[in-house]
Amino acid sequence: MISIRQRKGVKPTEVPEDYAAQEANVKLENKLPSGGTSRRLWKLLSFMVGGTIALCIGLLTSVYLATLHENDLWFSNIKEVEREISFRTECGLYYSYYKQMLQAPTLMQGFHGLIYDNKTESMKTINLLQRMNIYQEVFLSILYRVLPIQKYLEPVYFYIYTLFGLQAIYVTALYITSWLLSGTWLSGLLAAFWYVTNRIDTTRVEFTIPLRENWALPFFAIQIAAITYFLRPNLQPLSERLTLLAIFVSTFLFSLTWQFNQFMMLMQALVLFTLDSLDMLPAAKKILNLKSDEHIFKFLKAKFGFGATRDFDANLYLCEEAFGLLPFNTFGRLSDTLLFYAYIFVLSITVMAALAVAFHNLSDSTNQQSMGQMGKCTIILKPETAYNLIHTILFGFLALSTMRMKYLWTSHMCVFASFGLCSPEIWELLLKLIHLYNPKRICIMRYSVPILILLYLCYKFWPGMMDELSELREFYDPDTVELMNWINSNTPRKAVFAGSMQLLAGVKLCTGRTLTNHPHYEDNSLRERTKAVYQIYAKRSPEDVHTLLRSFGADYVILEDSICYERRHQRGCRLRDLLDIANGHMMDGPGENDPDLKLAGHPRFCEEIKRNLPPYTAYFTRVFQNKTFHVYKLSRNNK
Repeated sequence: MISIRQRKGVKPTEVPEDYAAQEANVKLENKLPSGGTSRRLWKLLSFMVGGTIALCIGLLTSVYLATLHENDLWFSNIKEVEREISFRTECGLYYSYYKQMLQAPTLMQGFHGLIYDNKTESMKTINLLQRMNIYQEVFLSILYRVLPIQKYLEPVYFYIYTLFGLQAIYVTALYITSWLLSGTWLSGLLAAFWYVTNRIDTTRVEFTIPLRENWALPFFAIQIAAITYFLRPNLQPLSERLTLLAIFVSTFLFSLTWQFNQFMMLMQALVLFTLDSLDMLPAAKKILNLKSDEHIFKFLKAKFGFGATRDFDANLYLCEEAFGLLPFNTFGRLSDTLLFYAYIFVLSITVMAALAVAFHNLSDSTNQQSMGQMGKCTIILKPETAYNLIHTILFGFLALSTMRMKYLWTSHMCVFASFGLCSPEIWELLLKLIHLYNPKRICIMRYSVPILILLYLCYKFWPGMMDELSELREFYDPDTVELMNWINSNTPRKAVFAGSMQLLAGVKLCTGRTLTNHPHYEDNSLRERTKAVYQIYAKRSPEDVHTLLRSFGADYVILEDSICYERRHQRGCRLRDLLDIANGHMMDGPGENDPDLKLAGHPRFCEEIKRNLPPYTAYFTRVFQNKTFHVYKLSRNNK
């Protein structure tokens, strides 16, 4: 039978007499003057050393990632337009609002330009602060204008250094969470080492700096650390209030900085509900107002096999690698650092303990016969451990189903695996199961195993990290630079441009021109507008395309050969295929089509327009081209 050592908010049950005696001895030792003083001094010294290491390793991680970014792009030496182009897709869109605020004559005019924006979506005035998560760009622009740093630091460096600084906070929060769970800062050190050595799978900040997740995940990590601390028993009232304040602030900032925050909040609600249902958690009231966008539900419905769809938006997500299943080679990389093996080891033992505790809590513990048989084994599952266990399981399911979400799981995997290897409860349970239990063995295992892994990581990965820091490359995209320079020099400031979402974000940032559509895809009218603009890559007549583009006020349209002749995706997932299916047209190339798809009445627009035939030149005039891009000016009136 099982005896459960209960924590705050959980029903007490009997514990073995020898275990109770051990606890009594510990309490007696704590009362002794010499033993109590030395113990307090040791704890203080350990706290100071562990805290110093946490801060240092956080800063070193930040410097390491910033150096990799500099070495990869030669960011300090390239032109300003190249720096801005390096912020790809929606990253460039977000950075453009930071730039817009800095270029405004006054802060009030900058705010007015964001609240009444008519450049992001042509022929529409939108409130960007309401539509998008750009409060962080607004806050940074205000700081840059107020602080006396303009002479010493360029705006772009203030921006990217802030993001790399948040990485220091992120790693420190992971370190602290692991430390809180295990009781030793050695666990936090191992978690940080694993985070860095698995950098490819734990973060993408070095090449997608302005991405919303890079702002949000550090605050999410702080929230998890604060909740982990809050679930510990016997907190002092002041500590409890300060922890609740940390939870509130971090949750608020997380929700403010990421458009997917509602899914994480839903996940946390499920964690708390599960733990409360299994009687593993102190009682707590959380009210969450959750809402999601329609296109996400369509995507999830199709992704998990609840019916095929021809919906353009859902298929656009389904065909993106970032929203696909987690690639199997991820586990190979995680195994090279021993992280995956350690994670599975800790997860297995913790899950077994959780099942035992849940079974006990949900069973009739008043049965006298079963109570009499207790004492053979003691299982301890702290509320904070149970909280992080359910979190990591849900993170795992999310990452396995959607690759873009792996960064939540892998970073928490570092925390959970390092905690388990340094946890006395985990080693105690394992040694008791194999009949090798001894307090000295627990101490040896919880310190020797993580130290050996740290030595292995240093031996195997330190040379590679030094090579990365010494490898110098340079940003090179002459075709895009040529396009942006041409737009700046040869088009009116109020010109409206149509094209792909990703490219138009760069146009907005580098030239300040008005867009027909953009990559922030969280609005239904914008999704409909994007689908209409993308007819430039479908089989549509020049009259239809011209009418659609002019309905959004477009003066110029940019066609990309990489989209028109796309080979990156397989048939059925190329953008032109998605448009054909949505339009009811048969796809190009060899392969089967659904029987109800029909031959289109017109050739593909992006291909046919390059032939300069009269039906096309009547509506479109080519004004720029290079190896990658073709820009056409739209006639004002149908000829």
